[in-house]
Amino acid sequence: MIHFRPLTLRMTAILLGLATPMAAFAEDEHFLTEGTAANGYDVVAYHTVGAPTPGDAAYTADYQGVTWSFASAENRDMFAADPAKYAPAYGGWCSAGASKGKKVPTLPEFFAIVDGQLYLNSSEKAHKDLFLKDTATVIDKGESNWKRIYATEADKL
Repeated sequence: MIHFRPLTLRMTAILLGLATPMAAFAEDEHFLTEGTAANGYDVVAYHTVGAPTPGDAAYTADYQGVTWSFASAENRDMFAADPAKYAPAYGGWCSAGASKGKKVPTLPEFFAIVDGQLYLNSSEKAHKDLFLKDTATVIDKGESNWKRIYATEADKL
């Protein structure tokens, strides 16, 4: 017969209570598609190949409470060694949207790498007419807004 001590039960209850908000926080901070960050695309490949490359469920890593997919074990290992280097700005939400204080879902083909940082956008218009037209301003406003909106649900903005 297994006996649980009252302190053990209380600690278990506290830890379980903390786990749910942490998972919800990860979903608010990151744009997820079917539970995977970056639309399931390999964020390392944006840097090494220069193009959106679908990830493979066989090669995943966990970072900041979410799952990231990669096209190869090598890319997964590169990410694991320095995830902050490869993770997209604004949790993978649209950079142009973040500059306006919004969280807008992204599409993998609208991306740019600026000073080693991956930025994703939601549409050709957001990418070309906003992000590429005035990159520095979009990034500056996005950084400023992100501090305020990162933990807020997208539909609450």
